[in-house]
Amino acid sequence: MDKLRGMETFIAVVESGSFTGAASRLEMSAVMVGKYIALLETQLGTRLLERNTRRQSLTDAGRVYFDEAKRVLEQVSIAESAVERLRTAPAGTLRVSAPTSLGGCVIAPLTATFLQLWPDVRVELDLTNRRVDLVDEGIDLAIRIGEVHNDDLVAKYLCPYRMVICAAPEYLARHGTPQTPADLVDHLCLSHTVWTARNEWRLPGVEGEVRWKRDAILRCNDGYGLRMAAIAGAGLLLQPEVLVAEELAKGKLIRVLEDFTPEPRPVHLLWRQDLRPLPKLTHFIAHILAGAQTLTSP
Repeated sequence: MDKLRGMETFIAVVESGSFTGAASRLEMSAVMVGKYIALLETQLGTRLLERNTRRQSLTDAGRVYFDEAKRVLEQVSIAESAVERLRTAPAGTLRVSAPTSLGGCVIAPLTATFLQLWPDVRVELDLTNRRVDLVDEGIDLAIRIGEVHNDDLVAKYLCPYRMVICAAPEYLARHGTPQTPADLVDHLCLSHTVWTARNEWRLPGVEGEVRWKRDAILRCNDGYGLRMAAIAGAGLLLQPEVLVAEELAKGKLIRVLEDFTPEPRPVHLLWRQDLRPLPKLTHFIAHILAGAQTLTSP
């Protein structure tokens, strides 16, 4: 038996004063009302109602059960109302995972404007290049760079993740501007130690694939440090476009070898399948889709 339905039936019997009144209120037969009461009494091992042909009254156990059952159903109603509010307007905590660079430059600013629009939402933004498990780790939304191979998740294309080769005007004035990857042999390279164990750039579009020489003038495990070194004129830099967009716009860094940069990789939004996703997630996804197109456009 549905215990909550049994409680609801018992309360209706007490408040209406009869099985017939409860049946009319609950839109069921008086016989079914009687079955619910009988099953409740059997489960509890005691009588809840004293009844005869003229009237009914509560036993001591019935009075206690009536008060407690009403409290239980009130709490259920409060819980259902809370969930319904979540489904009508964005509210609650949203857990988001994003790659470190893209997350810091694109997702974090967009999250800030989203929170201004929906102050009842709280966001936990985890910036990591590790591939998180959305189900095991309770993540509502993940942003990933590269192809997606997971049929258990919903994937929505967000934007291309472009790379750019650039250098400071002062560096180019001293060393010249490379026109093809073959010219890189005469240039200084700034390399990220995490990107490749062999410390090489691989540039498409030329026969045999050109790789940067192994003895980079500066290696660093932090993209910001490499960017500051490039602005100071230390050498050529290969980084995601979103990280150097401001410096490129201000002329602090100049694009080179635009026809030979690595192919852009796709960025996707990933979330768990749900027939009715909560508004906090659907509104956040819409906000990220709208904002990222502007921030990452060429």
